[in-house]
Amino acid sequence: MALARKKSNATWETVRTIVYAIVIAFVVRTVAFEPFTIPSGSMKPTLLIGDYLFVSKYSYGYSRYSLPLGLPPFHGRLFKQEPHRGDVIVFKKPTGAHEDYIKRLIGLPGDHVQVIHGELYINGQEVPRKQADDYVERESDGSTTRTAEYIESLPGGVDHPILRLPGTDENAANNTPEYVVPPDRYFMMGDNRDNSQDSRFDDVGFVPAENLVGRAEFLFFSADGAALWEIWRWPWHLRWRRLLSGIH
Repeated sequence: MALARKKSNATWETVRTIVYAIVIAFVVRTVAFEPFTIPSGSMKPTLLIGDYLFVSKYSYGYSRYSLPLGLPPFHGRLFKQEPHRGDVIVFKKPTGAHEDYIKRLIGLPGDHVQVIHGELYINGQEVPRKQADDYVERESDGSTTRTAEYIESLPGGVDHPILRLPGTDENAANNTPEYVVPPDRYFMMGDNRDNSQDSRFDDVGFVPAENLVGRAEFLFFSADGAALWEIWRWPWHLRWRRLLSGIH
């Protein structure tokens, strides 16, 4: 009888521990940090396919898009804080199915943003950039590709890398009208400038403040060709230098 009671107590303690762990994880994911993975190359070289990162949910306050499943539904932001130009931000795409996108904040409310022959202009001033070493990628067949990399210096002091493909200066995405960012909206661009669906396109456009999910903070895992759960493949596919690195 006593043995049965001890087993019952042990089972209950195990169940209670699991429930507590689930509740704590849910709370942390809701109000503090949420994991995301990078599915595309639009933010190369800052973020790569196969990167796993944590996004701080509290950085800009909370909207319905910050909460799981968008519940409870409400408009605006609680504990609102303004993002800074140059932040790498996860947001809900304003159109369509509201997928998660991640881009860099380029234009703040009231800013005039334009791209002319591949050069970025903010409020009539060309954003300076300097050429860096080429960005080199190894393909699956063992070959390598090289892409021109630049360090762009945004107003406010944020320096970050961008990639540019040769022969694209005359493309429509590199010769845009002047965008005037409306109140409570933001203009986002990918660091991989010639391979990014961002605010230059009507399918994304200006991003409402309430669509911001959070700021990308740091990588906790990165692998080329191995999923997070494929532990047996880690030794050959982990990008060791990227583990636990900050996102800037």
